[in-house]
Amino acid sequence: MMENTAIQRINQIWQCGRFVVDVQTPKIMGIVNITPDSFSDGGRYSQSVAAALAHAENLLHEGADILDVGGESSRPGADYVSPQQEWQRVAPVLEALHDWGVPITLDTRRIWVMQRALEQGWVDGINDIQALQDDGALALLSTAGNVGVCLMHMQGLPENMQNQPYYEDVVAEVGTFLCARVQACLAAGIAQTRITVDPGFGFGKTLEHNVLLMRYFDEWLVRAGCPALIGVSRKRMIGELTQTIEPNQRIVGSAMAAVAAMARGAAIVRVHDVAATKQAWAVWQALGTI
Repeated sequence: MMENTAIQRINQIWQCGRFVVDVQTPKIMGIVNITPDSFSDGGRYSQSVAAALAHAENLLHEGADILDVGGESSRPGADYVSPQQEWQRVAPVLEALHDWGVPITLDTRRIWVMQRALEQGWVDGINDIQALQDDGALALLSTAGNVGVCLMHMQGLPENMQNQPYYEDVVAEVGTFLCARVQACLAAGIAQTRITVDPGFGFGKTLEHNVLLMRYFDEWLVRAGCPALIGVSRKRMIGELTQTIEPNQRIVGSAMAAVAAMARGAAIVRVHDVAATKQAWAVWQALGTI
């Protein structure tokens, strides 16, 4: 597929704002969507700040190590949300969560939203589906202290990414892209210990592409040289593999996919179902190598 070259791989820690996250053992990131139209739980936690905080509390009770807050749906064909609307959705939740004593990441691709969150000091990490390609994003994060970043691969944009995605070699191309974005971060002055990478399962990829990225996990990961943050929870690929239409019926398949990623070297898995994921991983740790 590719040569295992480029940046030396770092697996031990992820510097995420106020926290040094030990990623020698995988961590679970709980999803807090504050959107009316996310593919899995759209609208359930966007009606009030109290509902979002109750959900976040439940995720922590189930064992989440990190909370990821988002105010824009990135599902295929999602409605446009202005940066101002996105900020109005996430700001009160970020403010409340900041003092909860756990790493809080913000799922956004807009520098306008990033800047306001960083100015307030409410986030420990930026989780960007566009890998800090918005104009000025690299410069902004270079001056953001120890705030962590996640760089994700996506072919196209949410509105068109699933319109016949094509690759000559998806593993090589994703690895090359992530390596280039890591290099861009390093050149901008963002320390490597602050960086995680995400191959973007389901973002401009067919089921075959997703399966290849999981099967040849180490090839693109070694090329990128930073810990991997993986998001497969309740996605279409799980539905296609299990013939399950409704996203909220894909919990078992999602937990298994998360375990597959952790067993292959994922540092962080981003999930809707924390308890199921923790249970599946505990069983795998006990029985998987027998």
